[in-house]
Amino acid sequence: MAFQKNSIRGYDVITEKRFFAVSQMHCAACAVNVEKTILATEGVITGSVNFASGTAVVEYLPEVVTAEDIGNAVRHSGYDLIQEEEGQEAGQAGEKRRKQSYLLRKRDAIGAGIFALPVFILGMFPVNVPHAEIWMWALSTPVLMWFGRHFFINAWKQARHFSANMDTLVAVGTGTAYLFSAFNTVFSDYWEVRGLHGHVYFEAAAVIIFFILLGKLLEERAKGKTSAAIKKLMAFQPLVVNVMDDSGNTTQKPLEKVKINEILLVRPGEKIPVDGVVSRGSSYVDESMLTGEPVPVRKENDSKVYAGTINQKGSFRMKAQRIGGETTLAQIIRLVRQAQDSKAPVQKTVDKIAAVFVPIVILIAVMALGAWTLWGGEHGFAQGLMSFATVLVIACPCALGLATPTAIMAGMGRGAGNGILVKDAETLEMTKNVNVVVLDKTGTITVGEPSVTHEHWEEETQQVKQVLYALENESEHPLAQAVVNHLPKPGVEMTIHNFTSITGKGVKGESDGQTWYAGNQKLMEDNQVHITQSLMNRAEQWMEQGVTVIWFARSQKAIAVLGISDRIRESTPRAVHQLQEMGIQVYMLTGDNEDTARIVAEQAGIKHYKAHVLPEGKAMFVKHMQQQGNVVAMVGDGINDSAALAQADVSMAMGKGSHIAMDVARVTIVSSNPEKIAQAINLSAKTSATVRQNLFWAFVYNVMGIPLAAGVLYPFTGFLLNPMLAGLAMALSSISVVGNSLRLTKP
Repeated sequence: MAFQKNSIRGYDVITEKRFFAVSQMHCAACAVNVEKTILATEGVITGSVNFASGTAVVEYLPEVVTAEDIGNAVRHSGYDLIQEEEGQEAGQAGEKRRKQSYLLRKRDAIGAGIFALPVFILGMFPVNVPHAEIWMWALSTPVLMWFGRHFFINAWKQARHFSANMDTLVAVGTGTAYLFSAFNTVFSDYWEVRGLHGHVYFEAAAVIIFFILLGKLLEERAKGKTSAAIKKLMAFQPLVVNVMDDSGNTTQKPLEKVKINEILLVRPGEKIPVDGVVSRGSSYVDESMLTGEPVPVRKENDSKVYAGTINQKGSFRMKAQRIGGETTLAQIIRLVRQAQDSKAPVQKTVDKIAAVFVPIVILIAVMALGAWTLWGGEHGFAQGLMSFATVLVIACPCALGLATPTAIMAGMGRGAGNGILVKDAETLEMTKNVNVVVLDKTGTITVGEPSVTHEHWEEETQQVKQVLYALENESEHPLAQAVVNHLPKPGVEMTIHNFTSITGKGVKGESDGQTWYAGNQKLMEDNQVHITQSLMNRAEQWMEQGVTVIWFARSQKAIAVLGISDRIRESTPRAVHQLQEMGIQVYMLTGDNEDTARIVAEQAGIKHYKAHVLPEGKAMFVKHMQQQGNVVAMVGDGINDSAALAQADVSMAMGKGSHIAMDVARVTIVSSNPEKIAQAINLSAKTSATVRQNLFWAFVYNVMGIPLAAGVLYPFTGFLLNPMLAGLAMALSSISVVGNSLRLTKP
C-alpha cells in the first residue's frame, strides 16, 4: 500500500494505491469486465487488471471509497477481489493461492480425464456395449456437472449481469451438445418416426471439457513461470536475523521486527537482511541479484550493503538503515510488480476487441446453426448444433488476453534479473525505437566519484581552508563533496551566512563580513573576481589534461584553484561502441569546460559532445533532437538531470537503487553499468517482437478457426471440424502463446 499526493483538477489530494488478487477470471473478457467495474466505482482514479498475473492495481481516494467497497463492487459483478499487502508476506500469500489454484485445476483435469476416456472410446470406436448411450450419459455427467461445474456457474453469474466471457462460450457449447444428446437418448422415437437417427454427442461434450481443463492446467503452470522473477526476488530475504546488543551478545529475531539503527551480524554465506552500512569488519558481497553484475564487491567500514545480497567469506556487523518496504529490494519488487501489471498501448486495442469478442462469436455460432438448419438437408439441424458448439468452443479470447501481458511479464522479469528496471509497459515498448542516446558525463560515463587531484593556493591558511570546507559542505553537488572529502575537517564548525547555490556555476556565502565564492570560471567572471596569471596558467594546464577546475575566491580576488578528476568507467567505451554498432547516435553533455569534455569524449569513443551545458540546456538539447524526428533516450543520475530526463522519450537513471533515480526515470540501471543501455534497448525489441508474434498467431487462430468450425469448407471439400479437436485447439492456442513468451526468460 502506498500513499501519495497527486494533483487532480488543480487540487492536491492524498490517494492510495493497492494491489489486489483477482479470482474467477478465465479470459481477457473477464479482465475487461473487472476493470470496467473498478473504474466505474466512485472514488477510483485509475485501475488496471492483468489477466496473466491475476492481479489488479487500483489508485483511489481513501476519503471517498475504501478497498472493501471496491472489492464488493467486483464481487457483485461475479468475480472476487482479495486485498494484498506489499512485502514478503504478500508474496508468500500470493504464491500459496497460486499453488492452491494449480492443485484444484490438476484435480479437476485428472478427474475429468478418468471419466471422459471411456466416453470417448464408446462414442468413437465400434464397441458393442449394451445401453452404450446410457453409459455415456452417466459418465459424461460428472465431467460437466462436477469437474467442469465452474464453467456453468461463472457463465450464469455473467448472464445475471448481462455480460459474457469464455465460460459462457464453453458452457453454452458443451451444454448444448449434452442436452441435445440427453434428449436423443430419452426420446429416440422422435427421430425414428421421421426416418432419422438421433445421434448423441456425449463424447464431444466430455472430451471438450477435459481438453479445456487440461489446457488451463498447463496454462496456469506456464503463467507461473512468467512471474518467476518476483518469486526469486522475494526469496532473497532471510526470515530471521542476528541482532547484537551493546554487550556484543547475539540473538535471533524475525526479519519484520528489525528496527532502524540496530546492529546486525552477517556471517559467511548469509543473505543481508536489510539496507544499511558496514560498522565493523569486511567481506566481499555478491550483489548480482540486485545489479546483474557477477563479480563480488568489496565491503568495509561505512560501505553500503543492500537487502537480499549474499555475503561471501568474511563476517561483519552492519547498522540497519532502511527496513521493510523501504529497502532497495522492496522497491525493486514493487517496481517490477507495477511494471508487470501495467499495460502496453497495444493492449488497450486488444481489450476493446476482447470486450466485443464473445458476443460476436455467439452471433456467428447462431448464424452457423441457422444456415445448417436451412440448407443442411435431413441432418442439417443436428449438424448445425454441432457447428454451433464447435464455433463456441474453438473461439479463444484467452490467447488474445495472454498475448501481451505474458510477454511483458517475462520481459520485465528478464530485465530485473539483469539489473534493468523498467517502470511500465509503455516504456518497454518505446525503448526499442530509440535512435539517439544522450549521456550525462559525471556518474554515467565516469564513475561519479570525483576527487581532488591538483591544488594551488596563493593564500594558504587554516582559516581560509575552513571557510572553503564550510562553504562546500553546504552544497549538494558531487564536486563540492570531493572538496569536502579532501580538506581536513575543522575542529570548530564554521557558520556560512546567506549561502546561495548558483545552478551550473557554483556557490557563494558570507563569513567574517566577507563574501566567498567557490565554483567555475563563469562564476568568477560574473562577480568581477580578479584571477592572477599564475592561477590561470595552472588552471589552463590542468584543463588541457581533462581536469575539472574549481576556483576559490574572497571578495574580488581568487586565492586558490583546485583540480578535480573523475575516472572514466572501464565499461563505457564498450557501451558506446555497442550503441554505435546498433546505428544509434551517442552524445555527451557536460557542464565541464571544453578541454575536459573533449578528453573524456575521446576516451569514451564519443564523436559528438557539448561542454558548458547547464541543466536547462540539457533539456533544450533533448528537445532539439526530438524536433528533428529522433526518439531520444537521456541517461543521467536522476537528480541534476531531472529536466532532461523528463523531456526525453525514454529516461534512464544510473545508480544502485537510488530512491530519487527510481522516482524520476522510467528505466533504472541498478549497477550503473552503461553497457546495460544497449541491453535495455535489445530487451525492448525482443519483448515487442514477442508481443507481435503472440497477437499475430492469436488473431490468425481465431480468423481461421471460427470459419472452419462453422463449416465453410463443407460445401467444397466435405470437411467438418470435430468439436473435440476444437476443444484441443483452444487449449493449445493459449499454451503456445504463453510458451512463446517464456522464451524471453531464457538467456
